[in-house]
Amino acid sequence: MKSTDHLKMPELISSQYEVQFSPDERKRYDELKNDLVLQLHGDEITAANAATLTGKLSQLANGAIYSDDGKIIEFHDRKLDALEDIIEAANGKPLLVAYWFRHDLERIRRRFNVREIKTSADIADWNAGNIPVAVIHPASAGHGLNLQAGGSTLVWFGLTWSLELYQQTNARLWRQGQESRTVVIQHIIAANTIDGQILDALKRKDKTQAALIAAVKAVM
Repeated sequence: MKSTDHLKMPELISSQYEVQFSPDERKRYDELKNDLVLQLHGDEITAANAATLTGKLSQLANGAIYSDDGKIIEFHDRKLDALEDIIEAANGKPLLVAYWFRHDLERIRRRFNVREIKTSADIADWNAGNIPVAVIHPASAGHGLNLQAGGSTLVWFGLTWSLELYQQTNARLWRQGQESRTVVIQHIIAANTIDGQILDALKRKDKTQAALIAAVKAVM
């Protein structure tokens, strides 16, 4: 039996904030997608196989990418601009932001005053309402991590293919004991990129590696 069928849960609202590439950004993204190789700011990015390609395309969608020698190459700030709009619209209401790549966190930290949820002290401060914008990595948002007292809005800056991690992270706020009547899960999506395929797979609750490969074949 599903617990959500028998517990009194808040209303769950899932939404998307779509950002658009410039023509040059679209050209670069398609170049990597089609050729598996991209020259960007003098550095080379290559994708050896379909699984690697999805990760590289996800990085480009988020706004930065690791070169073959491990350097962070910034690509665009469109998701950061979207996050700024969301923070301003929240008007002081606490936000929990999920990131996936380490360079996502670095760029978010450079732009905003945020605190990563990592320790019991972080959790206590969040639940006490002392952290306006908190960031969390889905891999650290395991079962039993109670964050529902600190806020009711989760923003996905970058998505994960893992249905389990996605659901666990959402369940930090959308759970029994949430004082707000509504929980909002907002996804910042780069239009016409791998983001759409990932979100579709998550919505279908598709746990298989085949979904990842199918998505790559679809865009290629």
